[in-house]
Amino acid sequence: MQTLFTNIKGDRLIWAIAALLAIFSFLPVYSAASNLAYVGGAGNTFGFFVKHFMHLFLGFAIMYGVHKIPYRYFRGLSMVMIPIVIVLLIVTMLQGTTIEGANASRWIQIPFVGMSFQTSTLAAVVLMVYVARYLSKIQDKNVTFVETLLPLWAPVFFVLILILPANFSTTAIIFLMVMMLTFIGGYPIKYLGIVIGSGIVALTLFILVAKAFPNLMDNRVDTWTSRIENFANGEDTEADYQIENAKIAIASGGIKGLGPGKSRQKNVLPQSSSDFIFAIIIEEYGLIGGLFLLVLYSWLLFRIVIVSQKSDTVFGKLLVLGVGLPIIFQALINMAVAVELFPVTGQTLPLISSGGTSIWMTCLAIGIVLSVSAKREQIKEQEINEDNPLEILSETI
Repeated sequence: MQTLFTNIKGDRLIWAIAALLAIFSFLPVYSAASNLAYVGGAGNTFGFFVKHFMHLFLGFAIMYGVHKIPYRYFRGLSMVMIPIVIVLLIVTMLQGTTIEGANASRWIQIPFVGMSFQTSTLAAVVLMVYVARYLSKIQDKNVTFVETLLPLWAPVFFVLILILPANFSTTAIIFLMVMMLTFIGGYPIKYLGIVIGSGIVALTLFILVAKAFPNLMDNRVDTWTSRIENFANGEDTEADYQIENAKIAIASGGIKGLGPGKSRQKNVLPQSSSDFIFAIIIEEYGLIGGLFLLVLYSWLLFRIVIVSQKSDTVFGKLLVLGVGLPIIFQALINMAVAVELFPVTGQTLPLISSGGTSIWMTCLAIGIVLSVSAKREQIKEQEINEDNPLEILSETI
């Protein structure tokens, strides 16, 4: 164990925050899993606890392995991975999985292990690394929109188009994060306006075609539009049933909460261990538990910004922001949905909600951030050694 801790590099506070979130997640996941266990007929909640533990164990193994890779290698890896994730997205989309006639092709089965994997989450991380690589490449250069069209925007829109039919919320989040990163990276604002306008036009055309020819392709356009319209109008739907039960859970929690495992709404709230776990946390741990999570995510955001600022390269700075900020953004969206500040999106709470793919990709992103901070530590140690007279004397002797 001592050897493991000595081999851990990078920002120690980020390691601590990730560990705190993971440890805290066990109690609400185990509590909320009772709904899945008894409704599903198995009646055994311990199996969900073990499954969540294995997901986190593998996630932290990914984080540890990735943080040992020098971050400069992610430049080339993003170039290799972009065509791979595009192929995976195509395979996922062509599966033809539907729910109530709508496209729900989000997962593919991992051969030999009997586990599913949500390809869009991997595509999101790879795409952000790819965009950071390109922006660092054109830094301090005067580029035209046409020059960036194929190397930058073609992969972005191709990935988004493949995710859109089955998952609008993930598509929208990735698009917003790419826009944010390109803005921070100094991409000309006038060109960003063209991209945003093109994205709006493309989305409008997709919705119109899907509405006009509903049998042409399986899609979830009706689901998206109804959720947004019902959220704006306050009409009762299945999504509102989820929100209402989430608000009941939050109101029941009060300041201190009902106590660990004492949630009542977990038995009636769909997705209580994933999409709406924040409501269960507040019901059981109260406002104090909710604020504790908010503080941890805010602290993580602060450390991400610090690591970005201390990076010695433009690529390192953009890489940290590109993969780190979406974690915080996703957490805020999940919390906002639970308190009805946002329509139902299906986004999980990073490192808290059950679900393997979300945990693994969050750990992958944090591992990349830690890789950048580890490089900074290495440079700092070298500078200290170079400035240390005793070190210089020992080398001469």
